[in-house]
Amino acid sequence: MCQESNVAIVERVCAALAKRARIGQEQIMIAKLTGTLDATGPDWAVIDVGGVGYLVHCSTRTLDALGSEGGEVRVFTDLQVSENDMRLLGFAEAAERDWFRLLTSVQGVGSKVALAILSVLSAGEVQAACASGDAAMVARANGVGPKLAGRIVNELQDKAGALPVAPGGVAMAAPKGGASADAVSALENLGFKPAIAAKAVAEAMGELGEGASEGELIRVALKKAAG
Repeated sequence: MCQESNVAIVERVCAALAKRARIGQEQIMIAKLTGTLDATGPDWAVIDVGGVGYLVHCSTRTLDALGSEGGEVRVFTDLQVSENDMRLLGFAEAAERDWFRLLTSVQGVGSKVALAILSVLSAGEVQAACASGDAAMVARANGVGPKLAGRIVNELQDKAGALPVAPGGVAMAAPKGGASADAVSALENLGFKPAIAAKAVAEAMGELGEGASEGELIRVALKKAAG
């Protein structure tokens, strides 16, 4: 009964946000929740924050990362409001949320399909699949056929280069300046695709350290990109 009451509260909050968005007033975004894991289900969790239970829809990877009920948790969130539906999505990592947003930007990919993909593939694996055009990997997710998987990797292949993947498969922010950004640009000028150039430079920096010079990064990254 308590859980149902909490869910009802969240639905009223989301309804109020949707109404404000439709009438052109200030839009409010819930970006993160920190609280107690109150309950979980096959694709959702209820997080108690100050006595209010927030119902968040999650991938199975995020649900596994949240741990046992009663523990303190933090999730990054995305609030989706449409004419017929309101959903608060939760993610264990910001990178997973970033890829959820990219996936749902593709025609035919809704929140359920995006979560299905992120349930079987990590953010780093989704990025690698898109960067390499590996539609078969994306098609492993429930509800994703070959045609949709092909559309996903085709539309997101260039965008995949904006978030290099670290050697351990963890997505990280692309270099925005300094020697690393110059090294990426140099590899692109040599004909390497943005995703390959960014990945090679990220791996080179992980090997050489943040103090590496542009020349050192280019030398090592060239070997990795060409290998």
